Amino acid sequence: MKHRGAWPLYPAGLKGRVLALVLMSLLAIAVPAAAAFFWIIDTTVVKIGTLFAEKQILFDRYRGLESLMREVSLAETAARSPAIIEWAREEDSSERAARGLAELEHYRTSFKDRSYFFAIRRSGNYYFNDANNAYAGAQKRYTLSEDNPRDGWFYNTINLESGCHLNVDHDDNLKVTKVWINCVVRDGRDVVGVLGTGVDLTQFIREVVDIPQTGVTSMFVDLNGAVQAHRDPRQVDFHSITKNLKSKKTIFGLVDNDADRATLRAMMNEVSAGKVLVRSDFMKVDGHTFLVGVGYLDRLGWFNVTLMDINEIIDWRLFRPIAFLLVAMLLATAALLAFLFKRSVLDRLARLEAGTRRVTEGDFNIPADARQDEIGSLSRAFTHMAAVVGEKTHVLEGMVKERTEKLERLAFLDPMTEIWNRRGFSDAFAKEQNRAQRSGRHIGVLIVDMDRFKSINDSYGHQTGDLAIIEVATRISGALRDYDICARWGGDEFIILASDVNKTSLALMAGKLIAAVNADPMMMPDGNPLDLSVSIGGTMVSEYDLLGDAVGKADAALYQAKRTGRNGYMIHDPKADIIGRKS
Repeated sequence: MKHRGAWPLYPAGLKGRVLALVLMSLLAIAVPAAAAFFWIIDTTVVKIGTLFAEKQILFDRYRGLESLMREVSLAETAARSPAIIEWAREEDSSERAARGLAELEHYRTSFKDRSYFFAIRRSGNYYFNDANNAYAGAQKRYTLSEDNPRDGWFYNTINLESGCHLNVDHDDNLKVTKVWINCVVRDGRDVVGVLGTGVDLTQFIREVVDIPQTGVTSMFVDLNGAVQAHRDPRQVDFHSITKNLKSKKTIFGLVDNDADRATLRAMMNEVSAGKVLVRSDFMKVDGHTFLVGVGYLDRLGWFNVTLMDINEIIDWRLFRPIAFLLVAMLLATAALLAFLFKRSVLDRLARLEAGTRRVTEGDFNIPADARQDEIGSLSRAFTHMAAVVGEKTHVLEGMVKERTEKLERLAFLDPMTEIWNRRGFSDAFAKEQNRAQRSGRHIGVLIVDMDRFKSINDSYGHQTGDLAIIEVATRISGALRDYDICARWGGDEFIILASDVNKTSLALMAGKLIAAVNADPMMMPDGNPLDLSVSIGGTMVSEYDLLGDAVGKADAALYQAKRTGRNGYMIHDPKADIIGRKS
């Protein structure tokens, strides 16, 4: 049996030892870390969410009271006005009617909505005026009837307790939807009418309910849970005061299960009784878990209910301490693994790595690791490989160098003229245009075509024609700047890529090339002179031009130069089509 040291069950192979160490270390740290993580997250989310819910409910309560209480107070004051009460008692008295209407008009200018209504119980007459004073002198709009279900709000309100009651309703006669403030007008113990004003529902929702807050949905509900204000108008229960409970859209209909509905009802009872200002609890609403907070607006008879998605509200930066704890645990794990792994693996791999550096420096004599495990096998294989590579390297380097040079010449150079070929020019054009786009400089293209080249071949033979092509290539290359590029485009045609030019300097360059070709006759093999000339077409290259676009415009200019008598140049102009001149 082989000796395995102090731990008889510890794996002998390197892979097994590393795996065992990793698993033991991770298990030792992961279990307590996971338990701590979930405990801290759960505790923190519940605590922070509850605190946020309390603050949010108080905030919504303040907004709701601020928006409506001033209107409620004014309406209550108006309902106690002697002039209005006397008018309701003797509606037929023109003097009392005038004083009552004057009193209502006075309050109309103070209401935020600049409107009022007053319904007198004895006659059922309904008086109204709006912000535009559109009904001045004709405030009596219609007469209420107990037989009309739409007038049920009035007959239900006069049976309620004294004070003001809110109702979200659409008045079919006035064609407006508002939060109506209905205040009971009493003459002693007798109810003589209902007076009030309205707050535009859309404006109320915008100012109080529809304030953009990530993860927060606010609403107001009445004592029965009927939704009176919600950012989604489809959720609002209109005509609540005239409906039976089963037909109302209530907050309880949004909650998913009976247990949560009971909890919500208990929370509403608790805050309405004045025991606490705010109550909150987690509930399922439309398939998602929300922290639901409830407050009570006692002066209005409404509850403000807020649904909060804790996952969207809570700033996860609050959990940085947990992250620091996890990092500390991981660092401890890494330190432990690094220490154990270094002794078993890294030190030996470092020696192998030093051997690879020696190979890259040209020293192929590498000592092998004699230990009988994976790294030892790798080291011996590497030593053998280094010896073989050392033998082959010098031969391969020479062969690769020679082959590379041949391939480059074949790929990018014209074998006859030893200048760039079409492929080499295409590659150079793409690089130069990219460089020009970055620097803001401009480039141009010239196409050079030998004049009467066919007659040279026909008269003096193809050998002389080839010599003429080489001679023209040499003269053109010698006349160019160091950073300009000349290539053989095909047959007796050449192409030049000129950097950092404009239309004028490109034309000057074309003229210079023609002068260089015309300078001296070429001596043919039989000793006779041969005059050479070329025609040139050029174009400026825009930053979006493809090579084919540039060549097409230069070709057009070249064709025009040929038509005007050869041995000259033309430069393409997009405005004048082709411009240029004879050399």
